[in-house]
Amino acid sequence: MAQAANPPSKGASTKANRPPRPKVVGEPQVRILLGSSYPLGPGKVRLLEAVAKTGSISAAARAANMSYRRAWVLIDEVNHLFRGPLVETTTGGKGGGGARLTDLGETALARYHAIETKVRSVVEREVAALGELLAKPKRSPG
Repeated sequence: MAQAANPPSKGASTKANRPPRPKVVGEPQVRILLGSSYPLGPGKVRLLEAVAKTGSISAAARAANMSYRRAWVLIDEVNHLFRGPLVETTTGGKGGGGARLTDLGETALARYHAIETKVRSVVEREVAALGELLAKPKRSPG
C-alpha cells in the first residue's frame, strides 16, 4: 500500500532556491546505411560539402582532414552507390582539373540535411524529457 507523501517541511526547498538539474546533452550523428554496407554520414557529407565549396578534390580532402587518396575512395563509393555520380570531375590541363557536385549530389546532400534536422529535433526533445527524469542534485551543506 502506498503511503501519502509527507507535506513539505518549513525549510523545504522551493523552485526558486532549488539547484538546477544537471544539463543533459544529446548530439546525434546521423549515419544512414545505404545499399548493403555503405554508410552516408558526417565524414562523406563534410567531404561532399568541401568539394562543392572548393571545386577541387585535393582542397576538399585538406578541408575534411583526410588524404587525397581517402577522398577519392569515398567519392568513388558514393558515385557508384547512387543512380548517378554525386561528384563530377574534369581532367587537368593548363588551369588544372576540378570537381563539382552534380544536381543529384546537391539533392542527396539536401535530403541528408533534412533527415539530420529532423533527427536532431526529435533527439533534443527526447533528451530534454529524459533529463526531467534525473534526480535533483543534493544541496551541499553550508
